Amino acid sequence: MTSVVLPQAPALTPLLARGTLLSPFKRPRPDAGFPRTRLVLPGVRVDLARLAAYERVCGFATGDDALPLTYPHVLGFPLAMRLMSGRDFPLPLLGLVHTSIGITRRTTMTATGEYELTAYVEQLAPHRRGTEATVVTEVRAGDGDGGVVWESRSTYLARHRTGGRIADKPVERREPLPAVAEWRLAGDVGRRYGAASGDRNPIHLHPVTARLFGFPRAIAHGMWTVARCLAAHGTPQAARVRAEFRAPVLLPGTVTYAADDGGRFELRGAKERVHVTGEVYPLTS
Repeated sequence: MTSVVLPQAPALTPLLARGTLLSPFKRPRPDAGFPRTRLVLPGVRVDLARLAAYERVCGFATGDDALPLTYPHVLGFPLAMRLMSGRDFPLPLLGLVHTSIGITRRTTMTATGEYELTAYVEQLAPHRRGTEATVVTEVRAGDGDGGVVWESRSTYLARHRTGGRIADKPVERREPLPAVAEWRLAGDVGRRYGAASGDRNPIHLHPVTARLFGFPRAIAHGMWTVARCLAAHGTPQAARVRAEFRAPVLLPGTVTYAADDGGRFELRGAKERVHVTGEVYPLTS
């Protein structure tokens, strides 16, 4: 895999535009080639004003020097978008669905620290509804000579016909987790999170632009939903998190946050529809 060092973080808006324009020409399939490039961005520092806005919209405590566990995803997202919007990425950015994320944090990261970010596409895999890409983001402290302090694996699904070759996964049936709180979500949550994170995908911003992509109203960012759950749940200093995005959260709306003492959490909507499931637990090794 070839490493490419970037002089600065890519701008997200042009990447979104490029990916949108190239999407009709993509023909996704699990055996397609994908970029074998590892993007590296050294010397990254946190914009404290944007961090404060992110903490407010996600419900994290403000004024703490420790970064929220999900914030490095925001720092690395421009690198992931550069990979996924490129000509050599076989899945169309338009309609790509973030289906899951796994995060490992080995130690607390400070808001005033300096970091090196790395992102690459790990694999493509067949999915019962299309093709799924795994994108890895890694964070190293300082000049990058030390080990990885934070990493994530996100899966993104491009839906297309599969010829029925892949069977549906068995549905895991379990009792609903105990309800902890009911949250009334304002219609501007997507715009506020988009301003803080830089992810201004039109499906999250306004009902009119969301309807162009088949949604009746704007939907919340998946990463906002998991961040909001973790802000309520709390996380150990060294932790592993796994979350799956099951169904979109329409804005405005009302959802139920539920959790148990074993580290599991979920977000439910009307008629007990599950939007997000996840778990968080201490990292022991």
